[in-house]
Amino acid sequence: MNNDFGNVIWTNHALQRLKERGISQSDAWATWSRPEQSRYAQSKGAWVFYRTYNGEKIEVVSKKNEKGQWIILSVWSRKVDFGPTRESFLSFLLRKIFKKRNNKK
Repeated sequence: MNNDFGNVIWTNHALQRLKERGISQSDAWATWSRPEQSRYAQSKGAWVFYRTYNGEKIEVVSKKNEKGQWIILSVWSRKVDFGPTRESFLSFLLRKIFKKRNNKK
């Protein structure tokens, strides 16, 4: 792991969390650089960027320093429960059509 990976500054805290949580630095960097969503963090001026990979949501906390450079402050992940799968509209429509046909017989 590198404190200057991807032209971003990584704190020792962030690198330690990556190691403890089994998250690759490249996955964390990809989450930061191409997030699906982002929001303000609790810390002033910081952002949380997140992205989901195979049922796991990686979250990266970062902010800019006084020189305008991005600093990765912390990283964590959590399992994502997608809930019950939804039926596609086509499946729903076909089920309704065939249900009506079967009821008319």
